[in-house]
Amino acid sequence: MRKEKIYLDTSVISYLDQQDSPEKMKETHIFWELLKTGLYDVYISNIVFEELNACIDIKRKKLLNYISEIDYNFVLDTQESLQLANEYITTAILTDKSYTDCRHIALASIYECDYITSWNFKHMANINTMKKVNSVNMVKGYREVKIYPPTEFLYEER
Repeated sequence: MRKEKIYLDTSVISYLDQQDSPEKMKETHIFWELLKTGLYDVYISNIVFEELNACIDIKRKKLLNYISEIDYNFVLDTQESLQLANEYITTAILTDKSYTDCRHIALASIYECDYITSWNFKHMANINTMKKVNSVNMVKGYREVKIYPPTEFLYEER
């Protein structure tokens, strides 16, 4: 049986060390333990590493160490993914200010991920964005992608 593919955006990794949000940090650690079991086929992109490079040195080192604990597929922006990200902007799913979020969504779409997990409720992990993204994806020949916070993967009977 095929493992489900899950794309991690930067917010999930960032919340592994988010001292000002202890509840989300705890939930993210529980989710991280699930990822370490190999239940999902995990995808992380160059975008995550670009964003982590903006963190202060001590936090960046911690987060990179966490990433090293899991098996993942490393994916890069492509011409195809950038075109799809631009399509999300053109169709007013998100604005230019959220272009990086569009890049994350596009990469997950072209790599046929089943899920994107994100703590970014404003731009990504919400029903409106998910509906609009999947509408564009359908027209462009990509499959549906579900966008959920890490908590949606916890407490499920396996």
